[in-house]
Amino acid sequence: MSLVFSEETHRNMLSRIPHCTGREISDWLRAVEEGPALLRFEEKVSWLRSEHNLAYGHAKAIIHEYDLRRAARRLL
Repeated sequence: MSLVFSEETHRNMLSRIPHCTGREISDWLRAVEEGPALLRFEEKVSWLRSEHNLAYGHAKAIIHEYDLRRAARRLL
């Protein structure tokens, strides 16, 4: 099983997160921003899973989206 989602899979996962978790993506991104200053991707995923009881795939998609948006902000 691949640990890397395709862009389409990532977008599909993001679209399902609000229904599955009861929280919007913007809420999750804010939680990551305000959470502990972890450096590694897997540390952030583990924190989301343990702190918020998220499934691995959801936590991974949230952190991936967070990293994508953070990188885009740096380019501006």
